Amino acid sequence: MGQKYPELSEKHIEFIAQQKLFFVGTATADSRVNISPKGMDSFRVVDSKRVVWLNVTGSGNETAAHIQSNPRMTIMFCGFEGAPLILRLYGTAKVIHKGSADWHELYKLFPSLPGARQIFDLEVDLVQSSCGMAVPYFSYESDRELLSDWAAKKGDEGIKEYWAEKNQFSLDGIPTHIVKQEG
Repeated sequence: MGQKYPELSEKHIEFIAQQKLFFVGTATADSRVNISPKGMDSFRVVDSKRVVWLNVTGSGNETAAHIQSNPRMTIMFCGFEGAPLILRLYGTAKVIHKGSADWHELYKLFPSLPGARQIFDLEVDLVQSSCGMAVPYFSYESDRELLSDWAAKKGDEGIKEYWAEKNQFSLDGIPTHIVKQEG
């Protein structure tokens, strides 16, 4: 059933390219565990041991706070259509803020999304697959545009104000450095 791999295979990369949804898990040594669903064409495989994903402004900023304190991250994909499969990527992540040197080069990999906040860069040290036979079938209808519409309406200055008000600390009070690093 379950298999472990030191890196992504071509088959894994093809599976990832077909997925419309992925989940990100992070935690510090003593914080709450955060699990976040992600979509919006925001995931890219750089190579067999490195992936990046674009994070847009949301109600919280747990992932950024956690990664800056404890850089471990798990990303999970589930096959909701087609053959059953659960694919997890484990590794060490870093946060790329808009003010970071790597931002512009990595941001070019993604469509321009209103409210783009950070890019997470994961160095993969373990890939694990499992059967996924208990994962139900779900059909993809379309992306929701609500978050993009909200961010576009707020504009750049409104987003920065939102970050200052809502995105500077995790639920456990861990700083995200979003305002300091936004560039």
